[in-house]
Amino acid sequence: MTDTTDKTATVRTPWHLWLVAVMGVLWNGFGAYDYTMSKLQGDAYLKASGMTEPQIGYFHAMPAWVTVCWALGVWGAIVGTVLLFTRSSWAAPVFWASLAGLVGSLVHTHLLSNGREIMGQQVLILNGVILAGCLFFIWYSARMAKAGVLR
Repeated sequence: MTDTTDKTATVRTPWHLWLVAVMGVLWNGFGAYDYTMSKLQGDAYLKASGMTEPQIGYFHAMPAWVTVCWALGVWGAIVGTVLLFTRSSWAAPVFWASLAGLVGSLVHTHLLSNGREIMGQQVLILNGVILAGCLFFIWYSARMAKAGVLR
């Protein structure tokens, strides 16, 4: 029996893909803004964002691999969002890479250093919200890839 399904048929883009992609630009864009301003304006930006001197000292003492994880998390999320806009099936794997960067940062903050003590208990809430956002974008992009919306 011959398969008569048209494998080249395109799946219509659902309205919510555009909504999620725009949300991704806003959500992940803030992470990119924070990263960029932390690098370009340094202590002035960190102080303006409410960090104390001990927190700024902790920030500057982070090992290079944590900065690499932070960059992977932030810029991976931005690239994943762009891939959603272009309906690329690479969105989910790139969001997974972003999650790997976040997990590396979390391991350093909560397991390998006294980051939670220095940054305060609010870091748990902030990290939880960031993790939830990251997991949402992985789930959504994987769902859209499975549905054939991402190619």
